[in-house]
Amino acid sequence: MTSTLRTIGYEGATLDGFLAALRRARVSLLIDVRAVAVSRRKGFSKTALAAALREAGIGYLHLRDLGDPKPGREAARAGRMAEFRTIYTAHLRGAVAQAALAEAARVAQQRAVCLLCYEGEPSGCHRAIVAASIARKTGLVVQHLHPDAPRVSGKPAAAA
Repeated sequence: MTSTLRTIGYEGATLDGFLAALRRARVSLLIDVRAVAVSRRKGFSKTALAAALREAGIGYLHLRDLGDPKPGREAARAGRMAEFRTIYTAHLRGAVAQAALAEAARVAQQRAVCLLCYEGEPSGCHRAIVAASIARKTGLVVQHLHPDAPRVSGKPAAAA
């Protein structure tokens, strides 16, 4: 049994730095909580990411029902964070999302799990809401991982 639930975002990260952060934390399963597991960043779309994780000895599980619905993503992109949180919290109360949340919580109690989404800063990402919900249900402690990301002027490099 594990006592920590980790989260990670790949914004500004290289695939190598991302995988290194997961290895350092001894993650055995990455749970992708993106509604749409596609990325313009090389290596972070579902199929390529699952293959890279498999090579690194890390499992992959996509729980798309924990993803942020389109209106929530649009609100977050526009900087309307209160609206984003309202939309996502309502989504998370739905039966389908609750079933996915229960699955994530069950697995997180058995394995060293890390939740994945794009945003580098967890406070601006729905994965922090998912992690907090799982922590309340299980008593797990949440730890946010930060991959080794290239830096430009003190900020993560922009997404490709």
